[in-house]
Amino acid sequence: MSMLLRGGTVVTQDGVLDNGWVEVSGGRISGVGTGEPAGGHGSVVDLDGQWVVPGFVDIHCHGGGGVSFGCREQEQIASSVALHRRHGTTTLLASLVSEPIPALAEQVAVLVDLVTDGLVAGVHLEGPFLSAARCGAHDPALLRPPARVDVQALLDAGHGTVRMCTLAPELEGAVEAVRQLVDQGAIAALGHTDATEAQVLPAVDAGATVATHLFNGMRPLHHREPGPIGVLLDDERVSIELICDLVHVAPTMVRLAARHAGTARTLAVTDAMSATGMPDGSYVLGELDVTVRDGVPTLANGALAGSTLTMDVAFRNLVRSCGLTVPAAVEATATRPAALLGLAGETGAIRAGLAADLAVLDDDLRLRRVMHRGSWVSQ
Repeated sequence: MSMLLRGGTVVTQDGVLDNGWVEVSGGRISGVGTGEPAGGHGSVVDLDGQWVVPGFVDIHCHGGGGVSFGCREQEQIASSVALHRRHGTTTLLASLVSEPIPALAEQVAVLVDLVTDGLVAGVHLEGPFLSAARCGAHDPALLRPPARVDVQALLDAGHGTVRMCTLAPELEGAVEAVRQLVDQGAIAALGHTDATEAQVLPAVDAGATVATHLFNGMRPLHHREPGPIGVLLDDERVSIELICDLVHVAPTMVRLAARHAGTARTLAVTDAMSATGMPDGSYVLGELDVTVRDGVPTLANGALAGSTLTMDVAFRNLVRSCGLTVPAAVEATATRPAALLGLAGETGAIRAGLAADLAVLDDDLRLRRVMHRGSWVSQ
């Protein structure tokens, strides 16, 4: 029997439906409309005007609940995914930080089964092909140019599950690595880079389509040298990640970037690390010690070390603090990232035929309930 969610404010790609309803059957959305639906239903849930939006899609997440996705323990990784799911993220990429190539290949191999089982949507390699000058929370001793044999070793370890790789375009062999990634079905992303405009453009021309956490880990924007920020923000071929925890990027800059890139190119990500959902204290990111104070993770030198953000908070921040509309926030947190991953026919929107991945928010946009594949997620 089907389930009917009625009386909500439903955000669809065709508009916002007041007094809307969503019908769910067999783990999928079987109908969407407004007013009083026809026919009988197995169960009815009254939403009393609460917002109904698609489940969030996070393409840049390193872990949570005390667990990093590079830990090599599948049960622990599953517990971290479950934490993010409770916060509305129904689809995510498991992001890994810089390690020696053999160790990173082992971490990728551990995640293959979890991708096959549908727990995560793929693997994101953030490093080790990054700039030491903009290393952020990556151990500079582990960074290296993207030699073809190393890139291939990581792709082979993933058996098609490596969906994205972030690299610095100024490194030797980077443009060739972009082509190598794209040719084998992975997304080439640019980040942790000290590149000039002239060094970024060839990588975009070669097929790079994502700016990894725009502004962070990048040469600053300058009016005589636009650098990576200027090129990636302005190029219509590139989607931009924004960490909207109100720490990594000021609300004004989020607003400026999102307005310029538009809903077709703006992606909200968490860059969440293992401390997400945990108390302040001492943690590890890769091989580096991290201190979390007031929810902000930093290295000993003060550099930010990922975040403790969850996507429900990012969604609220986009609207309440950065001035985006609710439909624009839906695009940034669900629709656009799903499309980027090639999942637009499966999730990322509220439309008949898609998976019943939903988040229910109150008037203050605080998360109240999460549905994943037609089942309510236990809080």
